Amino acid sequence: MIKLDRTDRRILEEMQLNGSISNLELAEKIGLSPSPCSRRVKALVEAGIIGHTVTLLNAKALGLRLMALISISMDRHTPERFNAFEGAVKSYPEVLECLIITGSTADYQLKVVVQDMEAYQQFLLGKLTRLEGVTGVHSSFVMREVVNTNALPLGSLLSSS
Repeated sequence: MIKLDRTDRRILEEMQLNGSISNLELAEKIGLSPSPCSRRVKALVEAGIIGHTVTLLNAKALGLRLMALISISMDRHTPERFNAFEGAVKSYPEVLECLIITGSTADYQLKVVVQDMEAYQQFLLGKLTRLEGVTGVHSSFVMREVVNTNALPLGSLLSSS
């Protein structure tokens, strides 16, 4: 695990706010010259701390107005069953997240986004419930997002240097 100093943390904080920031802008914001800034970013990438940069789209502006959280129960807890389920849901563009969970009767939690209830019904009945091993599906619909971020909390990761 790489030790992060204040400069590394500032780089990561700025990049979480704006992944398309240029190296020159980033260097100016954190108080470094461009070359050392670029070297630090490269080191963070090589260490695996910076995975990849993406562009986040506005789902509602694109007409994807219905978000559902779906709890899935499986009939058997075998690697083969889980691998088959996971392979299938990875191929569904409606699925934003798929998590194996504990502390519930469900085995998986999915975060799904679709246009409307009709599209959700098609997803549920045409794809999800047809998967082998799915024995239970419980859907909850998001009324309003209170917090929606991909930014990780970096404050506690600051080393003493």
